[in-house]
Amino acid sequence: MNKSTFNILGWFVPAGIFALLLFGCERDITDLDTATYPTNPEVFINGFSGGLNYAAFGGSVPTAFNVDNEVTLNNSAAAMRFEVPDYNDPRGAYAGGTYFTGVGRDLSGYNALTFWAKASKDASLDVVGFGNDLGANRYTVSINGLNVNTNWKQYIIPIPDPSKLNTERGMFFYSEGPEDEKGYTFWIDEVKFEKLGTITKPTAAILNGQDNTVTAEIGENITLTGLTATANLPSGVDQSVNPTPYYYTFTSSNTSVATVSETGIVTIVGAGDAIITAQMGNTAASGSLTINSVGAAIQPSAAAPTPTVDASKVISMFSNAYTNVPVDTWNTRWLYSTAEEFYVQIAGDDVIRYRNLNFVGIEFTSQTIDATNMTHFHLDIWTPDPTNAPKNFKVQLVDFGANNTYGGGDDVSHEITITAPVLATQSWVSINIPLSNFSGLTSRAHLAQLVLSGDLPNVYLDNVYFYNSATPPAVPTTAAPTPTDSPANVISVFSNAFTNIPATDLNPNWGQGTVVTQVAIAGNNTLKYAGLNYQGIQLGSNQNISTKQFLHLDYWTANSSSLKVYLISPGPIETPYTLTVPSTGWASIDIPLSSFAPVDLSNIIQLKFDGNGDIYLDNIYFK
Repeated sequence: MNKSTFNILGWFVPAGIFALLLFGCERDITDLDTATYPTNPEVFINGFSGGLNYAAFGGSVPTAFNVDNEVTLNNSAAAMRFEVPDYNDPRGAYAGGTYFTGVGRDLSGYNALTFWAKASKDASLDVVGFGNDLGANRYTVSINGLNVNTNWKQYIIPIPDPSKLNTERGMFFYSEGPEDEKGYTFWIDEVKFEKLGTITKPTAAILNGQDNTVTAEIGENITLTGLTATANLPSGVDQSVNPTPYYYTFTSSNTSVATVSETGIVTIVGAGDAIITAQMGNTAASGSLTINSVGAAIQPSAAAPTPTVDASKVISMFSNAYTNVPVDTWNTRWLYSTAEEFYVQIAGDDVIRYRNLNFVGIEFTSQTIDATNMTHFHLDIWTPDPTNAPKNFKVQLVDFGANNTYGGGDDVSHEITITAPVLATQSWVSINIPLSNFSGLTSRAHLAQLVLSGDLPNVYLDNVYFYNSATPPAVPTTAAPTPTDSPANVISVFSNAFTNIPATDLNPNWGQGTVVTQVAIAGNNTLKYAGLNYQGIQLGSNQNISTKQFLHLDYWTANSSSLKVYLISPGPIETPYTLTVPSTGWASIDIPLSSFAPVDLSNIIQLKFDGNGDIYLDNIYFK
């Protein structure tokens, strides 16, 4: 045939690989059911059939497809040429697009899409198929990993149920990325739908043809996977394809227990048993899903107790009461683990639920936890299961050792077993384990794993954290860190390490209630503010600190809940900076001087602190 009009629509598809296009918005074609649609089977034979459009997939190279008049099948007039990019090609990550018509075609009289293909080298095409029309994509069929080589070869994609394709617009689509990070070229020619009498033994399957059984609960959704259709080709080879769920008719044996949608989503609606099966046309699909529904899940009616440990003494992994450190996963799905995790809310509180728990790995290897200064490990659990002895619940902590890496001979761990009467059924149990009880955990500077196991298959988990129960000292027992900055680069207000601004008044009479003293801490002179409400420092002379970058100070407090520092220039113009309190030991901080804008850094006259509690200060200087 002669070349026909062919529209290239470009790459207007939203970004994403073609799989994002397989299920789109539904089109209402009810009004078109009585219309007559063309039965033209040709897609590309010496050129494109009339009315065909092309759209490149988002993220692909938009110019990957071209018509080739040189490399063709049997010296025909033209073939389709596809240029696959190299890895990291700035134009796009892969070659991919779809060919579709503006008006649907009636392809119900054909049972296969056939085409010829060759490549510049041996390769495996990621995906080829039909049915992607940039719309509903209801009847998409694809083959993954189609092997091509340097010789022309015919390929056949069997249609699972031709009766579905009475208004089809998606004629052909493809997606292929670099092979071994290198691009290459492949060609496709003679693309058409055919009625082949040599395609035999059509079969269909769900769940890859397996008969599976699951235990489920009301409200749970299960997506049927492993959807395949197979036919025997003229070569004698059985060719399997990936059809969409719309090719199937799904059935539930007991809709009061489980229903199944046309997209293969099973919804549990009641207690009891049901079997989900499927049919493709007149062919029964192999494979089934037996549902054993236990009904509604038994869960707590109240949230776990709210933790009362001060946040400054906590390293939290999971709790609404604290800021949590990063955890890579709450279920590593290690081999032989049957645990399933769900993130639920109980009375507005976030909780992790484990079902079918035999053991579960929890990992935080990307940012290990240093619990050296912690004294206890805490978690709250709730279970509907019997907890009478010898039922148990186990907690294991794993430290990756000094090399902070799994293996290497320095990993250590220890497991604690908890039994009744600590355990209880249908009641929140707060478990506080002294870290000293983990006797095998000889180091805990690089904790990386938590493993939960035992005899309780259903566990709700909350408030997982390490904490320090020790009463902090009322005064610092060690001196503030010795500064390492060069004296030549420092303007010092208060420090034993530098020469301070002469005539500075550390306790001007501003009507404050703060009691100011200087005390020796481990032989180091330290400024103490007892009962702070506010307190000023009057510099001995106006200071130009505009060439400096930071205000440095060291501070220590065990009981403050509010602490701010101010720089003041004439006016007065003053700006506060909020410090984190209480501190855990000496806190050393370099505050960017830009934080104090609009204070005039060329004319600083005073500093001020306000807040509460007892504050110890040292090494106050500009640098």
